[in-house]
Amino acid sequence: MITCHTKYIIDPAKLNSFEAYTKMLIPIVKRLGGVNVTFLLPYEGPNNVAYELCSFTSLAAYEQFRDTRKTDPDFQGACKFVEKSGCILSYERSFLRPQL
Repeated sequence: MITCHTKYIIDPAKLNSFEAYTKMLIPIVKRLGGVNVTFLLPYEGPNNVAYELCSFTSLAAYEQFRDTRKTDPDFQGACKFVEKSGCILSYERSFLRPQL
């Protein structure tokens, strides 16, 4: 099991758009093989930072997800929504493994 941890820098004035994006993305990622998908939105502290955690059975499963999403119309629609809204300013991704 690996977990993809994504840190987003978002436009605080467009938090509603980012939240709409997360609601689009969660079922798509689950349908394409992700598990334990969650987004953590700003509540207290910095209002421009959000996080995503999404696990996969292996790095190979994540790579399959990346390939599949390129042609998935729902995923592509979510990406176009983000581009149009401008809610995500930048992001960085890392991969973590559970400590057993």
